[in-house]
Amino acid sequence: MPDRPKKMERQAGGGILSRFRKRLPLHRAGPSQENLGEVVKEPERALEHCLPNFAGGQHFFEYLLVVSLKKKHSGEDYEPRIIYQFPKRENLLRGQQEEEERLLGAIPLFCFPDGNERAPLTECPRETFSFVLTNVDGSRKIGYCRRLLPAGRGPRLPRVYCIVSCIGCFGLFSKILDEVEKRHQISTAIIYPFMQGLREAAFPAPGKTVTLKSFIPDSGTEFISLTRPLDSHLEHVDFSSLMCCLSFEQILQIFASAVLERRIIFLAEGLSTLSQCIHATAALLYPFSWAHTYIPVVPESLLGTVCCPTPFMVGVQMRFRQEVLDSPMEEVLLVDLCEGTFLMSVGDEKDILPPKLQDDILESLSQGLKESQTASEQINEHVSRPFVQFFVKTVGHYASYIKREANGQGRFQERAFYKALTSKANRRFVKKFVKTQLFSLFIQEAEKSKNPPADYFQKKILEYEEQKKQKKPKEKTVK
Repeated sequence: MPDRPKKMERQAGGGILSRFRKRLPLHRAGPSQENLGEVVKEPERALEHCLPNFAGGQHFFEYLLVVSLKKKHSGEDYEPRIIYQFPKRENLLRGQQEEEERLLGAIPLFCFPDGNERAPLTECPRETFSFVLTNVDGSRKIGYCRRLLPAGRGPRLPRVYCIVSCIGCFGLFSKILDEVEKRHQISTAIIYPFMQGLREAAFPAPGKTVTLKSFIPDSGTEFISLTRPLDSHLEHVDFSSLMCCLSFEQILQIFASAVLERRIIFLAEGLSTLSQCIHATAALLYPFSWAHTYIPVVPESLLGTVCCPTPFMVGVQMRFRQEVLDSPMEEVLLVDLCEGTFLMSVGDEKDILPPKLQDDILESLSQGLKESQTASEQINEHVSRPFVQFFVKTVGHYASYIKREANGQGRFQERAFYKALTSKANRRFVKKFVKTQLFSLFIQEAEKSKNPPADYFQKKILEYEEQKKQKKPKEKTVK
């Protein structure tokens, strides 16, 4: 298959961290641990640098960072700085140390992406959000954040607790942040023993639970259970915000744009809304993974991202709306989550997907939400299911068109694959989809593996094939 590259870049235009290489001085990122208002015992120092790819059983997180606002040396403006880091790493090789400095130098901007809107506050809405940093090698680290005001009276500077992990599991880390916030309200000193215990625990496999023992003054010892969902493909997402902000038809058009790897910008006031909606959009692509620029909340200093000619999926705070509209952008889908409208679009979003399959998705979404309860896991399942089914119907037969050579290496038969589809509309769509990086990366992994993975997508493929087999005898009987 000469027209499909065998080795593709995992991140268009390089990683987010690489953009900070020239911008950040090579000093020790994460300044000295400043007094947090309490005497905090220094946790045990860790020596390891990075985590392996997640499979279950590894550490929950790489870092707990506390980021606050500090006055700049010149002027009255504030800038975000790391005031606490756990664990502190020592004995790193030079390359590892530089990589850590880039990572820790970038994180404060994503904890406080508000630009110049930084000042002491008497009230601050509690916000939970996340960001993703992609390195040049395609590896990703997720920052799970909780922004809140320290206890006290009068104007105070907000603080962000940020847990950095290689693991995508938003619901579980949100629960961990709840525990961090509960301890924050009592004393910052009791946060760190809790995080030390969490770090020593192994991250559970799908469907399993890990129980932590934690002491809280005046409450005694508490046992905290953290359960990982059995169906792990939805553990990092909550579709509720997306469903509240947009109609089914709009979500379908956004999905269509993402499938063809276009440029998508979300606008919203709150960090939580931006974060949840962009993660939800990426999750609709399962079993495929967005491999291009992906920034759930763009810091002011990176607003130029919206001018990139390559595919991207980014979230921008509403205060930067006019700057975005004034930017010299190529074809883009600009989504206003506050008003539930498209401010800019290419114009063909309704025509990308096959009409019959569009109707199937819309019908399933309407029916599914009528039947579902309010629990987020049930909503997630009902929203995700029709999009997974869309891929089952269009590309679920992929494994039959990977021919194995004597050495076990697979070769994907692209032309035979899309010609196998009987529907012309489906075939037209798939001929475009197979040229995307989404599909190419998926197929490259499938070519390496002798057997399809035993995951949720494969389960749905087998169910669909069984339904077709049962349908055929009935059709013959009717004839």
